[in-house]
Amino acid sequence: MKGMTGNKLYFIGVGGIGMSGLARYFRRRGADVAGYDRTPSELTNQLMAEGVDVHFNEDPLAIPDEFRNAPAGEVMVVRTPAVPVSSPLLKFWEERGARILKRADVLGMITEDRRTVAVAGTHGKTTVSTMIAHLLTVGKVRCNAFLGGIAANYGTNVLLNDDAVVNVVEADEYDRSFLKLCPNESVITAMDPDHLDIYGTAESMFDAYTEFAILCDGPLLVHERIAKHFEERSNVVTYALGSTGLPRAENLRVVDGAYVFDLFTEKHDLRDLRLGMPGRHNVENAIAASTVALRLGVTPELLRQGLNSFRGVARRFETRIRNERVVYIDDYAHHPKELDACIGSVREMYPGRRITGIFQPHLFTRTRDLAGDFAKSLAALDELILLDIYPAREEPISGIDAAWLLEQVPMHAKVNCSHKDLIEFLGKKDLDVLVTLGAGDIDRLVMPIERLLNERFRP
Repeated sequence: MKGMTGNKLYFIGVGGIGMSGLARYFRRRGADVAGYDRTPSELTNQLMAEGVDVHFNEDPLAIPDEFRNAPAGEVMVVRTPAVPVSSPLLKFWEERGARILKRADVLGMITEDRRTVAVAGTHGKTTVSTMIAHLLTVGKVRCNAFLGGIAANYGTNVLLNDDAVVNVVEADEYDRSFLKLCPNESVITAMDPDHLDIYGTAESMFDAYTEFAILCDGPLLVHERIAKHFEERSNVVTYALGSTGLPRAENLRVVDGAYVFDLFTEKHDLRDLRLGMPGRHNVENAIAASTVALRLGVTPELLRQGLNSFRGVARRFETRIRNERVVYIDDYAHHPKELDACIGSVREMYPGRRITGIFQPHLFTRTRDLAGDFAKSLAALDELILLDIYPAREEPISGIDAAWLLEQVPMHAKVNCSHKDLIEFLGKKDLDVLVTLGAGDIDRLVMPIERLLNERFRP
């Protein structure tokens, strides 16, 4: 790989979804890989089972001896943007004179090696990139895929093939990471204002997407509603559900609990495609993914099989329980537009039923900047259980908390509940359709909620 030095890679934040994928990639290529993360997780367990040395102590003495004592030129250190400059591990490697790169730099180096499809967007990018990877795999087009979630079909966030002819990568706008990539073709799903702690203004974020578009030297597929931002780009093709252009989907309907639709592209008219993943918004994601897959050589028949067999991404409209007594859906939605899409799809799939949503806001800055939109989106629920704000990398902001946001939601059936009290609280409630929403540590509540509901609502 261009720019690679030595055969040892040390990851600070190795348990992150993007970092763990890179760690697996280099381990697969025969490199020695080690790293640190704050807490054990299913991902770190998998990494250790695959031969990656992971420690959870930030003391530099916890670094494996063969890395700590190796000449600095033999070790490449990879860090996430979330790692503070005060990290003792970062300081150790800086003093040693090791080469230190951000995750985006390393992913960018990988995209130089072969044809790359990069999927960007403030929401939808994980599902679209995962769907493309699945369609290529079913369609016998060899690929590597670096994903921002766990693909349900494969139980992993990275697909690796030693004979890959194409990379599929999720292009993250946070910290302008996607500007490090070298895409040959790209998809942009959405550009709703987000990460304003990084960009400052929506216009600055739009400018970054324009820079990303310029990096793409081949076809650029963008959602129709954001096409105006790319009018000067000659390589742009738009997509949408119900569009008059190509590609587009039409005749959308629900058949036996699944979305069925017709897909029209410049070269194909495909009728009665069945999508294995629920959610109206995922039909739009399927338009983009299918268009890319067909361009890369997937046949219409194998595309049909791939769409039908696609099981989605963990925590992306993931149906955990569905019986005659209760439905439980878990979703990663953490932006108002994502909440709109998720709640709207639940309404469409379960009309007339009472929807209770548990939402954990993610980041103080996002909650502050988008509070009005959050309030409007959450009001579409029948009942809201609001958890405390998940801070992630941020320090608290005075006056910005869950109680402040709850006051702004125009509905009566709403309550603020702590993380630790949630299971007991749910145990006393009459539930019909339950949805957990958020990108923080709400995922740790999914299994306890599932156990509770299975006990209380046995069919």
